[in-house]
Amino acid sequence: MSIRERLSGNEAVAYAMRQINPDVFAAFPITPSTEIPQYFAQYVANGEVDTEYVTVESEHSSMSTCIGASAAGARAITATSSAGLAFMYEVLYVAASSRLPITLACVNRTLTGPININNDHSDSMGARDSGWIQIYAENNQEAYDNYLQAMRISEHPDVRLPIMICQDGFITSHAVENILLEEDTKVKAFVGEYKPEHALIGRDHPLAVGPYDVCPYCMEHKVQQAEAMKAAKKQILAVAEDFEKTFGRKYGFFEEYMMEDAEVALVLIGSTAGTAKACIQKLRKEGVKAGLIKVRVFRPFPMEEIAKALEGTKVVAVMDKSEGYNACGGPLFAEVRSACYDLKDRPEMINVVYGLAGRDCAVEDIEKVYRHLLKIRDTGEVESRYIHMGQRSNKEEIL
Repeated sequence: MSIRERLSGNEAVAYAMRQINPDVFAAFPITPSTEIPQYFAQYVANGEVDTEYVTVESEHSSMSTCIGASAAGARAITATSSAGLAFMYEVLYVAASSRLPITLACVNRTLTGPININNDHSDSMGARDSGWIQIYAENNQEAYDNYLQAMRISEHPDVRLPIMICQDGFITSHAVENILLEEDTKVKAFVGEYKPEHALIGRDHPLAVGPYDVCPYCMEHKVQQAEAMKAAKKQILAVAEDFEKTFGRKYGFFEEYMMEDAEVALVLIGSTAGTAKACIQKLRKEGVKAGLIKVRVFRPFPMEEIAKALEGTKVVAVMDKSEGYNACGGPLFAEVRSACYDLKDRPEMINVVYGLAGRDCAVEDIEKVYRHLLKIRDTGEVESRYIHMGQRSNKEEIL
């Protein structure tokens, strides 16, 4: 039976970690993820877990410790944000290419510079092509639930890839919400024991992890890694189905909100979905056929599924909480627009970059986007496909 509680997103993730009782936690603090290792350290001190808690001198060392532990056959975890994730950049690729199912709790915070500690998705989006599975949460409940599903996905023999469970810094990480927690025994049974097929410890045959890979073999290994990411799609859905049967909460690659008859729609990631849902409820009362796709799984990217969900809409705004610096839009826009390329009847599509470095996005801001989409629907004219919303400027970009 579920337990009703009130927790912050960081507390919820640390609670999930305690329930799973991993073998190794490599810890280095950085705002706004610091509370996760802090809460977990208390579990260690109280004897509530058997985890080897390793305090290191940097985030690079944190991920390196996880790599060594995972290669040895241990279930290894860590948590970080922003520059901490960027400092891991080199070894993120090592973890993925070595096919080590490490679980990382990423509390999204903007990357410097200028120096800023507030939320956007520039940190995890910067690592989007490193070979890690990426799953994002709208709220504290999803942050907890996603973490419970993470290891079942990443440790599957067909996958064996590291996984990043992301939530919005301060917005969910520090805000306290009502949440349903599950009983320890049921969580342990759901997550299961980690039984690695290959490990440095406990095996009789020779094994090397992370060796130099010569030209006749290296590309084949990279293709195997790419195929594993494809296989992760099937496993994500299989774990979500079992999660629904076990705990009653349903998940998929993304959530469709009032998309059945939507003419104008938003596609976005994270906590802004709650703001968009409130706006949609208001617009629906006015007769506006507005909808939302909240992307939960960004890697592997559900290309065919998103295209199908957007088929039939007339105008779509993809909202990026990260700047792509490519002069034509953000990373989510690039993926979604590519996904819709093969549709026979493609919707008009624009990119709205918003919320950078914690810039607020309120219901009225979302409504401006929808009103802009309605204008495009009615006139057929798209003045700009690449818009920055919310910055102080004399230029009126969203009408």
